[in-house]
Parts: sequence; structure tokens; C-alpha cells
Amino acid sequence: MDKAKTSVWATPQKLFDDLDAKHHFTLDPCATAENAKCRKYYTEQDNGLSQNWGGETVFCNPPYGREIREWVKKAYEESKKPGTKVVLLLPSRTDAGWFHDYCMQGKIEFLRGRLKYGDAKENAPFPSMLVTFGE
Repeated sequence: MDKAKTSVWATPQKLFDDLDAKHHFTLDPCATAENAKCRKYYTEQDNGLSQNWGGETVFCNPPYGREIREWVKKAYEESKKPGTKVVLLLPSRTDAGWFHDYCMQGKIEFLRGRLKYGDAKENAPFPSMLVTFGE
């Protein structure tokens, strides 16, 4: 996969496993059948942005292109529903409007170093962070 031509960055499995052991995720709303991290997941065809995430413990690694704002906003809004927690894996873009509008409302954890996404041979060209909204 040519990362320069895609906004999809597959979650490193060890990072997900560590997070799942802590949070016990029930939904991956932004997945493909090949890279889904939870038993319950939504693909691009299902349009996770239009689905109800209420009552779920959500892991979301959204596309990192222009649509990232929509995913972060959706995560923030869904986290307001009872029994809902959302953990996002995001590029650390502290200068972005979506970071200030939404991420700063949650718990932010900056990840040390640069992640290797999916089967990439090189580290990502950007730092990453986790943002948690909700319970």
C-alpha cells in the first residue's frame, strides 16, 4: 500500500491488543473486513458515521484525510450517550481545528516515537495520539 496515496493507516496489532486488554472494545466503526479489530464492525459500505455507537466501547482508527474531522466529531457526540466510551487513534495534529474543537474535550495521550502502521516497513511520518471520550 502506498501511504502517500491513502488516508487509511492499519492499526498496529500490539497497540490494539494492549488497549483492548484495558478497555474491552465491542465496536470498530471504521474498518474493512480484513482489518476489523472487533467482532462488531462497520465498513465503508455500512458508513460508521451514520450508525449508532451508543452503549458500545468503541475503538476507532479513522481515515486520516479530510474526513478525519467528521470522525472525531462523531466520536465526541456518540460518547455523550449513556454507557459509551470511544478511544480514537489519531495523528497528533495539535494545530488542527478538530483537535481544538473536540480532542481537547477528552483525555489525550501522546504516543512516544512513531508507530509502524499495518505491515509498513518504515515508521509513520507523523506522531500519533490516543483520545478517549466518555465513560
